[in-house]
Amino acid sequence: MKRVLVFLAVSMTVCAVAAQAQNLVGESTSLSKSAPPRTFFPHNWVRGYTDFEVAPSHNEPDLGRCTFPQPASAGGAASTCTAYARYLYSGYIEFQPMGQTLARHFFVFFQPKFSFGRNIPQLTYTASMAPIAYDRSIGVGFQLPKNFELRATQHQVDWLGRYGRSLGIADLHTNGSYGLYATFGVRWSFGGYGHQGARSY
Repeated sequence: MKRVLVFLAVSMTVCAVAAQAQNLVGESTSLSKSAPPRTFFPHNWVRGYTDFEVAPSHNEPDLGRCTFPQPASAGGAASTCTAYARYLYSGYIEFQPMGQTLARHFFVFFQPKFSFGRNIPQLTYTASMAPIAYDRSIGVGFQLPKNFELRATQHQVDWLGRYGRSLGIADLHTNGSYGLYATFGVRWSFGGYGHQGARSY
């Protein structure tokens, strides 16, 4: 739990510092609209979002770790396999530090998601914020014309706290939601969604 709290504090600090830096760069660039983009750390070189969600009772996300319904021998409401989340804290951040040359089209992205809770559907519903899993995607992308991007992504899930060991007969011992994988893909943004920063063709 301490590691989770430290990570959350560090991520919020990084986001706050990056947002302040963006404001300072934005103020300086608004004074000279005709100036070319800076070579390093152009306007909006760090961008993203954070998100906190709460799932109401009877709607908890199933992280695929525990059997459902659980066998009677698992202990019912006293079962130790309770990987049904109540709270989700997630975000997305992109870094695009180059503002000129071909390198301006490259960016790195990071997408973490933390799951917290202690619930068993149809048996027990709590407001506990016990850590369950740290789900993350990290990768590199390249911007193309017409709002297309090439992306290479690696995804992994780490179980937190007591989920790092076996949780009894109801435990499926899975690798988490989607497990460990890598993908290569193409993304197309439309309707004004997408980058407003270093992109230029």
